[in-house]
Amino acid sequence: MMFICCLLIACLLPSMALAKSKTKAPARDWKLTVAQQKLEMLGYDVDRKDGRMSKETGEAIKKFQKEHGLKKSGKLDTKTYNKISWEAFKKEGIADVRGKDIVKTAAKYKGVPYKFGGTTPKGFDCSAYVQYVFGKHDAKLPRTADAQVLDGIFVLKSKLKPGDLVFFSTYAAGASHVGIYAGSGKFWTASSSRGVVLDSLDSDYWKSHYYGARRVLIENGEAA
Repeated sequence: MMFICCLLIACLLPSMALAKSKTKAPARDWKLTVAQQKLEMLGYDVDRKDGRMSKETGEAIKKFQKEHGLKKSGKLDTKTYNKISWEAFKKEGIADVRGKDIVKTAAKYKGVPYKFGGTTPKGFDCSAYVQYVFGKHDAKLPRTADAQVLDGIFVLKSKLKPGDLVFFSTYAAGASHVGIYAGSGKFWTASSSRGVVLDSLDSDYWKSHYYGARRVLIENGEAA
């Protein structure tokens, strides 16, 4: 009898372990991670910032929705996510700088040669050029395109305003090139072949490599 019991346990343990290994934790949602971080920054009580929903996160979302005239579902729908992003952006974004002034400054460096790693008017790479132009207005941006794309809020191509940042996937996946939107489908950029130029988003090359856009100037308004 003892032998049979031991045999049964030995047979059951592997299947129990296998069943346990198949029980996965809830998937992480990158949008929820961002929302949790921004809700905390806005003063809402959240118990985690790992992209997993919890009762406390749901309550924080519901409270935010109530205070901003949104449907109180406790769920992170697109409208709620955009509103959370905007309210946080109003605290984190670049204030008191106008897009047309950024564009005017960007134009001053037309013809400056491209230099990989260059950070001065003697030679710029794309992200250093953008950083330098904004710096002339005491506005801080990260050094590289893949870091700059994390700043501000997402903006649709159809909603672009002067001073927004436009990103492209060129020599590497993701945001590897950046420029400053100037209006009328044009943008200023430090091109590896032509230096600082005013180029068109509708050109075959840039259209095929377009990655997305970010709004970093509060003055440009809500993006969605």
